[in-house]
Amino acid sequence: MLKLEDTYLHKGKRRALVQEIKAKGIKSERVLDAINTLPRHFFFDTALISHAYEDKAFPIGEGQTISQPYTVAFQTELLEIKPGNKVLEIGTGSGYQASILHLLGAEVFTIEYQKKLFEKTQRFLARLGIQMHLFYGDGTGGLPQYAPFDKIIVTAGAPVVPEALIQQLKIGGILVIPVGDRKRQTMVKITKKSSKEVIREEFEGFAFVPLLGKDGWR
Repeated sequence: MLKLEDTYLHKGKRRALVQEIKAKGIKSERVLDAINTLPRHFFFDTALISHAYEDKAFPIGEGQTISQPYTVAFQTELLEIKPGNKVLEIGTGSGYQASILHLLGAEVFTIEYQKKLFEKTQRFLARLGIQMHLFYGDGTGGLPQYAPFDKIIVTAGAPVVPEALIQQLKIGGILVIPVGDRKRQTMVKITKKSSKEVIREEFEGFAFVPLLGKDGWR
């Protein structure tokens, strides 16, 4: 069983990682502080733990990955999280991104498509004592019963922006989602100005595992 120990070595590597992603353009001190606070190595299987503070994505089982720290920081910065925000995450994965959102003061609702991964992460987050709302199922339809949300983040590559997610966003809310083919995506930030108007911004050069589900890849 993985021992949840955070040593001086781990903390030093985490500080170096923060400096690395800061040099790549991440500006939000709150986001950088959250990444510096949360031990990423807790979210790794023992065999890969020595790689936890590399700025790379790594496999976590069930064909999924823990995202590259720079990508986590980039998506989180785009979301403009404020304490108390109600945030929907599509793709729980290891729980690392959701835990960063939690540290920023968000109330997190997160959905995982892969049942084994959902069960593993549910147990792990309970062990860490991190409180959030976890769901198993198809995240492309969102969680209409808990909508609307201040912010929505998708952590897998989608072929299109699911309309259900835009519908479940509050006026003034932000949706961040990678959109493209199965290998490369553009990060899309959608700000909902009214029930009929959205502002769309795009940022090139990302690679995620495919978003699975009714409005994702089949």
